[in-house]
Amino acid sequence: MKNKQHLNFNQPAPDLVLKDINGKDVRLSSLWQKKPLLLAFTRHFGCTQCKEMLDELVAGRDRIEKAGLTLAVILMGSVEASREFAARFAPGLLCLTDPERKAYQVYGIERGGVFQTFLNLKVWKALKAADKKGYKVEPPPAGQDAMQMSGVFIINSSGRIVLPYYFDNIADHPSIDLLLSGVLSTRWDQPFEGPVFPAKK
Repeated sequence: MKNKQHLNFNQPAPDLVLKDINGKDVRLSSLWQKKPLLLAFTRHFGCTQCKEMLDELVAGRDRIEKAGLTLAVILMGSVEASREFAARFAPGLLCLTDPERKAYQVYGIERGGVFQTFLNLKVWKALKAADKKGYKVEPPPAGQDAMQMSGVFIINSSGRIVLPYYFDNIADHPSIDLLLSGVLSTRWDQPFEGPVFPAKK
């Protein structure tokens, strides 16, 4: 059943102030005012799937920017811990810190159940694949929540959510191709004015 706290297509995106990894205040709306924002929430710093997702975002940053999007990542660590983590796993990305998980709450990203986090065949397959890439399962650092889920949102320059992506399980991060495909392959930086489904001929 869909979580009642989840945000839907065309809802206003929650706006709040977070700190970047240098301790500077950043208001989320300042990131989507000029062009759409791809906003990715990670889990704890020991999460192998998060590191894999960050690798994909780092590798795909040029494609994301060429598609007309700004990119920002939200981490649940402190400024100091996030700075160290970002240097290793998210170089070149704008990372914002949210140790109190305020943004997670207002964006409706809940804590998962055991079947979303641990007792899930898709998660175990993803862990096995990540292990081959050199990512080892690690416990969350102190103060970070192993049950916290992830999410990815695309917010247009009017501050409306055009893609809310809530993970079904912790290995469910979307591909770059999906994030760049837009609505019916419409670019995210263009207004969507067509029907949700094409007219029948």
